Amino acid sequence: MNSPTGLNISLPASQSTPAINADWNAGLLVMTGESYPENTYELFAQVISWVEQYLQIISAPLRVDLKLNYLNTSSIRAMIDIFDLLQRSYDEGGDVSVHWLYDSRNPRSAELGEEFKEDYSFPFEILLTTES
Repeated sequence: MNSPTGLNISLPASQSTPAINADWNAGLLVMTGESYPENTYELFAQVISWVEQYLQIISAPLRVDLKLNYLNTSSIRAMIDIFDLLQRSYDEGGDVSVHWLYDSRNPRSAELGEEFKEDYSFPFEILLTTES
């Protein structure tokens, strides 16, 4: 099924924002890089809206792949908003999952993933990646 508003997202990474790709037909949201934007709401509002719409309209699985090396406090709050949407869907029988990818040179990223994972019951894997 196509997105009702053509709502695939493809944003390139910048120095302070992650690359964000949301593929409606694949049921996949991918964020890679660092996140300390000047205006976190501006960056994440469209991602949160995309997740909300996807979960309301589609009954197919949604997977979120995150390889975030650094998040500032407001980016962490935005991730919590996304995870809360996933949890609500999961609690209602939705098929959602998160793959938190980290590099062995950045153990803090793995620790942050573990901290997030503790708060949710949907499938949440923390995976070591060899990609740089």
